[in-house]
Amino acid sequence: MNQETRKDIALLVIRLAFGIRLIYGSIDNITDWDRMLEFQGFLAAKGFPLPLLCAVVSVYAQFFTGLSWIAGYKVRIFSLLMILNFIVAIVGAHLLAGDSYLNTAPAIHLLAVSFLIYFMHAGRYSVDSYLESKRKKADPSQGNM
Repeated sequence: MNQETRKDIALLVIRLAFGIRLIYGSIDNITDWDRMLEFQGFLAAKGFPLPLLCAVVSVYAQFFTGLSWIAGYKVRIFSLLMILNFIVAIVGAHLLAGDSYLNTAPAIHLLAVSFLIYFMHAGRYSVDSYLESKRKKADPSQGNM
């Protein structure tokens, strides 16, 4: 197995693991409005403006990013959303509140993975790669840019 194949497998494993994590962490807010209101209350207590809007945007951004990472589709765009989401979460919900590293760590880890996927792309085992290969076959001049 060559280096490129190992990299592609590692990216797939990271995308699957953290994509599932994002879905798992957001699905309860999507399926249970009371959980969404609880998240709104948490954000309101931290001083976020428009806490219900912030809660809904954060939850759905995490959910759809999870789907994106699992499929390997448009991962750079969704990773940028998560970079913004988790910087806001780390600063607004953790650092400014004097939260411990242990409580902040999950958001830090998701921020790190968001940067990794943004810079490394989806890898060979992804919808993005499949679509790119089809595009290159349809227009061979595009592969030599």
